[in-house]
Amino acid sequence: MWFRRALLSSCCALLVCLGTARAEAQISDTLKEPYRRPSAIPFPESAPYAPQMATLGKMLFFDPRLSGKQNLSCASCHNPSFGFEVPVPGAIGATNKPLPRKAPTVLNAAWTPVLFWDGRAPDLETQAAGPITADAEMDGKFPEIVARLKATPEYAAWFGRLFPRDGVTQANILTAIATYERTIVSGWAPFDRWIEGDATAISPAAQRGFALFTGKAACASCHSGWNFTDNKFHDLGIPTRDIGRAAFEPDNPLAKHAFKTPGLRNLTYRAPFGHAGQFPDLEAIVAFYETGGLARPSKSPLMKPISLTGEERADLLAFLRSLTAEQTRTALPNLPN
Repeated sequence: MWFRRALLSSCCALLVCLGTARAEAQISDTLKEPYRRPSAIPFPESAPYAPQMATLGKMLFFDPRLSGKQNLSCASCHNPSFGFEVPVPGAIGATNKPLPRKAPTVLNAAWTPVLFWDGRAPDLETQAAGPITADAEMDGKFPEIVARLKATPEYAAWFGRLFPRDGVTQANILTAIATYERTIVSGWAPFDRWIEGDATAISPAAQRGFALFTGKAACASCHSGWNFTDNKFHDLGIPTRDIGRAAFEPDNPLAKHAFKTPGLRNLTYRAPFGHAGQFPDLEAIVAFYETGGLARPSKSPLMKPISLTGEERADLLAFLRSLTAEQTRTALPNLPN
C-alpha cells in the first residue's frame, strides 16, 4: 500500500513538473517571438531593390571622390570591420578633428524609420546627403561631385543604364547609396538560431541573460524587436551638454539630451558605446545603466537604477554577446578609374 501511495505521489509530482515546464516553454516562446528575424528587407516603392543599383551604391559608398578633398568616403566612418562604425568616440572628419558624436552603425538601417542620433533624417536618401555635404565630415559639394562622376566614363555608363532619363544627378547618387545601405544586414547570430528552436545555440548563461534583459533589467523597454531598438529618443541621464533631440522638439521636455535608441546587433565589433562613445566596452555601459543615470527633468522615466549580482551581470553580458554574428569579410568594390 505504501508503495502504491508513493508511486501515485511521484506521478502527481511528475505531472506538476511537466505542466510547469510546458508553461515555462509557452512563456519563453511568447518572449522570443518579437525577436524573430524578418524574412525580407523592406525597400520603398520609389526605390525598389535591383542588384545593379546596389552595386553602384556600394561603389559610391566606398569612393572618396564624394568628399571635398577626395580623401574620405562613407566607409571612413562606417567601416564593415567594426560593425559599420569605427572604434573611436568620434571619427576624424574633413577638418582633421574628431567629430562630436560617434558614427552610428548602418547595420539594419532598412528597418530604421529615422536616422542619426537625433533623428533629423526621415530616410536613408536624406541621411546619405548629410555627412557628404557637412563641412566637418566629408565636406563635399554636389555640383562638384556630379561633375566628377560625369567625367568618369564607367560611372557615366552606370548612371546612363540605371537612370536613362537624367543620368548622374544628386538624387540618383543618393538613391544608389541608400539602396546599397538597405542591403547591409547583420548576419545570423547564435541568438537567432536559439530563437528558431536550437536550444543549444546559446549558453545557459546567455539564456538567463535574455530573461534578465526582458525582465528584471528592463532593457527591452527600449531595446525591443529583432533589431533591439524602439527607434525612439530617450535621455538616459548620461553626462553631456549635447541637447540631442531637443534641437528638433524644443517644446518637448523629455527631448533634451535624448538620443535614438541604438540597435544591439554585432555589439562585439562596435565599441565604444554611447552617442559620443563615452563607454569603452559593454561592461562599462552596463555598469552605467545600473546606476540609473543623472537625475534631471528630461531623464526618461524608463531609466531607473537596477541592482544586479555579479552572476546576473555576467549572464546579461553573455546574452548581449550572443547577438553578434560570425564576422564575414565585405569585399571592397573595384572603383572606376
